[in-house]
Amino acid sequence: MECTGAQILLESLKREGVDVLFGYPGGAVITIYDALPQFPELHHIHVRHEQGAVHAADGYARASGKTGVCLVTSGPGATNTVTGIATAYCDSIPLVVFTGQVPTHLIGNDAFQEVDIVGITRPCTKHNFLVKDVTKLALTIRQAFYLARSGRPGPVLVDLPSDVMVAKTEFVWPEEVSMRSYNPTYKPNLNQLRRAVEELAQAERPVLLVGGGVIMSNAATALTDLARKLHIPVASTLMGLGGFPATDPLWLGMVGMHGTYAANMAINNADVLMCVGARFDDRVTGRLADFAPKARIVHIDIDPTSIRKNVEVHVPVVGDCRLALEGMAEICSAKLANKNWHDAYASWLTAVGNWKKDKPLSYQKGDVIKPQQVVEELYAITGGDAVITTEVGQHQMWVAQFFAFNEPRTLLTSGGLGTMGYGFPAAMGAQIALPGKKIIAVAGDGSLQMNIQEMATIVANKLPVKVVILNNRYLGMVRQWQELFYHRNYSSTDMEAQPDFVKLAEAYGAEGYRISDPAELRSVLEKALASPNPAIIDVVVEREENVYPMVPAGAALDEMLLV
Repeated sequence: MECTGAQILLESLKREGVDVLFGYPGGAVITIYDALPQFPELHHIHVRHEQGAVHAADGYARASGKTGVCLVTSGPGATNTVTGIATAYCDSIPLVVFTGQVPTHLIGNDAFQEVDIVGITRPCTKHNFLVKDVTKLALTIRQAFYLARSGRPGPVLVDLPSDVMVAKTEFVWPEEVSMRSYNPTYKPNLNQLRRAVEELAQAERPVLLVGGGVIMSNAATALTDLARKLHIPVASTLMGLGGFPATDPLWLGMVGMHGTYAANMAINNADVLMCVGARFDDRVTGRLADFAPKARIVHIDIDPTSIRKNVEVHVPVVGDCRLALEGMAEICSAKLANKNWHDAYASWLTAVGNWKKDKPLSYQKGDVIKPQQVVEELYAITGGDAVITTEVGQHQMWVAQFFAFNEPRTLLTSGGLGTMGYGFPAAMGAQIALPGKKIIAVAGDGSLQMNIQEMATIVANKLPVKVVILNNRYLGMVRQWQELFYHRNYSSTDMEAQPDFVKLAEAYGAEGYRISDPAELRSVLEKALASPNPAIIDVVVEREENVYPMVPAGAALDEMLLV
């Protein structure tokens, strides 16, 4: 039986296990939307902006572990996806983005709503396709999903000319997919694993550094088991939070520019640093020449191009993080079953314990609500049983510091690109992925407005997402840098002219709350979080509170500003 390209697309999505797609209709994809009611298994979420569609698909992917999918039209619809695609690319999130395109015979003719989205997104996609032949559509979709979710995950774009969507052919589903030039290495080299174990066996001051790869490869349990078995303290990048329980005694905290004192000091005094699924970006390393200066470095990553890209590595291990960690545990059990790992690291564990006690994360309470206090209350009320999404800025760092993430996929945040406007639509995607879970978007008053229009989508779909605004009426992180390094020249960071967020919530059909008294913080938060309805909770906080510790740009990790 012959099918149109639109029908082949939607049937292919169904066979890939897709149940939700986020989209916005337009002329170039109208044929696809015309066919969509024939596929009730595909739940379409009509967003209010294409950027919101990609961020929502991203949040869905991070929360569920599945591949996120979105569908937009050509021209501006396609270009509006670029920020979301780049966000997913930087954080290795599996997405497949379908964009409409003008008919094939008009490509290159400056047709209405034509844009070279393949060319535009080539630097920020894992791969992209322009489908010119309907007979190759099913195979292309199969390859797109295979690329997005395999190896180091990432976004893949498929550009769909409108004439290909109306063309007809026999539907043939390729059960197997292989690409000769693409063969990611999953199984790590056994000799390299033995070398990694030997480094740990000879170490006196080891540290495990956890990155987002541990989350994406579902390696959190394997990492936690190995750390506890060997009694090795654990630090994490922002993207790795939740990969190791934050309430465990071995936990050091987040490392880097706003990392904890204990984590940063441990990294810079370690003699062996084993990094799992992280890429040593500048916010983690500080001054590169002085990063982990005493350590031999073991680096485990499925992407060989991430190894030795920024730091010298003594033992590279290319492969899936979970398989590598499980392999190391087996080697330890077989070859070093009688080694007393706790005694071997006893003095080191005492040292890192003292760093944790001497300079813990702290703040001073007062008559005005402190932003850290809000995050602590959210943790206390939920008991950590929630998925937290964030925008980008000071509030993002306070969440990373003061909310104890004990499970993977419970913090969804834009790490690599630092995208303001990410957290709110990502919360929408997470709520759709996890309908029974409490989803809380923590936002700044500036970043929330980047994609506030998605409140209409949330209300329309009856999603009980809660938005907690840490409202300091500033672009807080930029203001902090202006205070510390630019003589308090608060140029273009004052945000006093803000909307009434309570009225804004009500205008969208959501609930609105405002908290300005510290004595009311717990009770109002409890009431709002218990509501079955979407809500914005506007918390008026100390205007010029800063995020500490802070490693200034160009400084080493042990050169932190503490107050």
